Amino acid sequence: MPAVAFTLAVHFVFPLIGSWYAFTDWNGIGKARFIGLGNFREILRTDATRGALYHTLELAACFVVSVNFIGLALALGLNHAIKSRHFLRSLFFLPVVVSPIAVAFVWRYIFDYYGPLNKTLDAIGLGAWKHPWLADPSWALWTILLVLLWEFSGLTMILYLAGLQTIPDELYEASSVDGATTWTRFRRITLPLLAPAFTVAWTLTLIFGLRLFDQVLGLTGGGPGVATETLATQMWKQTWVLGRFGYGAALGLTLASLIAVLAVSQLLLLRMRESRL
Repeated sequence: MPAVAFTLAVHFVFPLIGSWYAFTDWNGIGKARFIGLGNFREILRTDATRGALYHTLELAACFVVSVNFIGLALALGLNHAIKSRHFLRSLFFLPVVVSPIAVAFVWRYIFDYYGPLNKTLDAIGLGAWKHPWLADPSWALWTILLVLLWEFSGLTMILYLAGLQTIPDELYEASSVDGATTWTRFRRITLPLLAPAFTVAWTLTLIFGLRLFDQVLGLTGGGPGVATETLATQMWKQTWVLGRFGYGAALGLTLASLIAVLAVSQLLLLRMRESRL
């Protein structure tokens, strides 16, 4: 109980009390002056913050759909009794447990213009495909997405594997006897019985996608320019680089509210879907 109380205080109670600074112009040193909704009005008026919000939603939407599709495909492939399935499961899950900032630094080296990726393209005669992947505003955001898919596909794979292993084999055997095709078995048996796994996986990945910070900071720092800024990186810059603690708190409160609204809404919709299946 003391450990639980300490954790709740540090991670919930103190931040909740500190959210009062979102309504001030505090610079982290002097006295905080109450300015009401001034910070939130600035969030809506500032192009950089609106761009960060757009990037956050765009990246999160693409990430959630793609990582769940890939994770489901991997789970379906590795649910069969192939000899190397345990090794492959471990291999695909390994990136999940590696430090996100370490992953970002490794991939930044790979995607560097003089890094291994472009050198490999040169070596195999595809030098025309060389590209400044992280320095091009039109490519940087999608390059980050590729890193995220590599890092988190193993997580959704494990969640779907857990769901697949709760489905009785007798259902598949009976459907095969009745002449059901592979697609019919997938649509009529697998998908409905995976509904709880879908709920968990989609909710978790939505939260991860909306609060992305480590990978963006490590790969691009929000650049080039503001091409890959998210609300989390914008909050960090405003708070710790520019010393606008009040404005940073407002951004943090905005991000927390956005995550809560979207995650709870999606969770309720998926729970309703479960009840109808």
